[in-house]
Amino acid sequence: MPTETFEFQVEARQLLQLMIHSVYSNKDVFLRELVSNASDALDKLRLASLRDDAPDADVTDLHIEIDIDSNARTLTVRDNGIGMSYDEVTQLIGTIANSGTAKFLKELREAQDAAGADGLIGQFGVGFYSSFMVADEVTLVTRRAGETQGTRWTSRGEGTYTLETVDEAPQGTSVTLRLKPADSENQLHDYTSTWKIKEIVKRYSDFITWPIRLVPEAKDGEDEAREPETLNSMKALWARPRDEVSDDEYHELYKHISHDWRDPLETIRLQAEGTFEYQALLFVPSHAPHDLFTQGYQRGVQLYVKRVFIMDDCEELLPPYLRFVKGVVDAQDLSLNVSREILQQDRHIRMMQRRLTKKVLATVKDLRTQDPDRYATFWREFGAVLKEGLVIDSDNRDVILAAASFASTHDAQEPTTLQQYVERMKDGQDDIYFMTGESRQAIENSPHMEAFAAKGIEVLLLTDPVDEVWVDAVGEFEGKKLRSVAKGEIDLGADEDGKADAEKEKQGEEYAGLLGWMTEHLGEDVKEVRLSSRLTVSPACVVSDAGDLTPALENMYRAMGQEVPKAKRILELNPEHQLVKALNQAYTERDDRTELTETAELLHTLAVLAEGGQPKEPARFVKLVADRLERTL
Repeated sequence: MPTETFEFQVEARQLLQLMIHSVYSNKDVFLRELVSNASDALDKLRLASLRDDAPDADVTDLHIEIDIDSNARTLTVRDNGIGMSYDEVTQLIGTIANSGTAKFLKELREAQDAAGADGLIGQFGVGFYSSFMVADEVTLVTRRAGETQGTRWTSRGEGTYTLETVDEAPQGTSVTLRLKPADSENQLHDYTSTWKIKEIVKRYSDFITWPIRLVPEAKDGEDEAREPETLNSMKALWARPRDEVSDDEYHELYKHISHDWRDPLETIRLQAEGTFEYQALLFVPSHAPHDLFTQGYQRGVQLYVKRVFIMDDCEELLPPYLRFVKGVVDAQDLSLNVSREILQQDRHIRMMQRRLTKKVLATVKDLRTQDPDRYATFWREFGAVLKEGLVIDSDNRDVILAAASFASTHDAQEPTTLQQYVERMKDGQDDIYFMTGESRQAIENSPHMEAFAAKGIEVLLLTDPVDEVWVDAVGEFEGKKLRSVAKGEIDLGADEDGKADAEKEKQGEEYAGLLGWMTEHLGEDVKEVRLSSRLTVSPACVVSDAGDLTPALENMYRAMGQEVPKAKRILELNPEHQLVKALNQAYTERDDRTELTETAELLHTLAVLAEGGQPKEPARFVKLVADRLERTL
């Protein structure tokens, strides 16, 4: 096949220009990315050979090799791993065709400093392109294991790249960088220097389980074979005693696994001995990845068996609500040829999941009590996903609740635990009150909150979509029922002026006619019209019946493809509001209720708008408001 020239897509060109003009303060990261990619290719080939998926592959001496030529100013990183086919090169190297590219570019431009930019490089799978920070031209030659023909990809990062097939190519992948000139700017980054290469490998890649060999540079007139030097220790960090491993080494392993360039928030070690032995080294990230809540998010930790890599994203080791946790689990008694189907049925895997889950949750709980600042970071980044466990993991529900915290009206800055809420409950208060909504501000301004604010009763402010679900699944805490301030009837006891039940009963009789008439007139939209005990300022509000789904929950189910019937709401009126009083007086005094009908519709629509809903007929609502305004002039 002849050499073909292709153009990069627009976003890829923009990314390359950012790389070429060195937005990163630490140029060394390019070598780490290339070595990490080579390590992944070797892992994939080993796994394929164990499963007989690559029968013709050579796995006798799997390794990574670095070759430098100071005269030609080239640096080559090669591996004899799985390699790539022509089509795979097109998909994986020829373009940056992933949904994260646009977000990467946006966040990169918004990074406040060079260190912030460094933190983004591995996050969106564009590490290969970091080569253009130090190279004027990059050439990749690869051959997939088991195939006979290879592929060459070449680019100067100027908007185009070339692709061609090659007959002579060793198994695996080699990436050759023609380095930028050694000017004053690049003196600190002389990547043809042996000591510099050793320094980078030791700092970033010492733990990689494959040998990383540096080929000595040939001296003038030297033709004999050069003996490569292995640069990394290849010691599995999870198998070494804790006092022999530094935090920096742990952090580098985390970065290698997660492609995240920030340090993890927490490192968790676990060693199980007995009938089933395994070691685990888990990491809690310091920030949530951009795709944490997308369907295609790759979750799970790496699974090893006797230090042999088996699987990159073993979902069976942790539940979905801990999908943000990264790390390694090394089991001693599993088969090397284990499949996902076998893992789903394996009782040892289930035992491991239970223990790993409890260990992570205990760590989060300890963070809350021992390091509030780091806990605050964790909850801000991962609280919403952890709360999914309240719905799907009843066995650990109490532990999750103990580790959770929630915004509340008690303090505008500091969240509260359910235990702290219960300890602050007023005398005679039997329930834990909460309200869900899009934001704290929207909830605090809701009419449903008026009586609670007036009486100083604390309300939890829940703003994550999952909050609509877990409160029903949990139901209660320490015998105290979780109650929505926007559902069912609320009785907060006697008002501050001592209004007795007899007075409320009298109001009920006084408004009975209006309530019945409005219930009949608004029957298509409301289940009932009644007097409210939760309003002190607003004329009306809409609430859900105690057993009904909220509108937000209805929308959530429909978004997931589940059809649910639309539940009618209840319209509550504030009998102390002048508008409601005037409406009741007009109802009792007038026989022609045409204008009252419009007022009732307006009152209902205003209540819907107050909770963030939309008018049933926007055009009719606007016309009614305009007519009323015109009559007041």
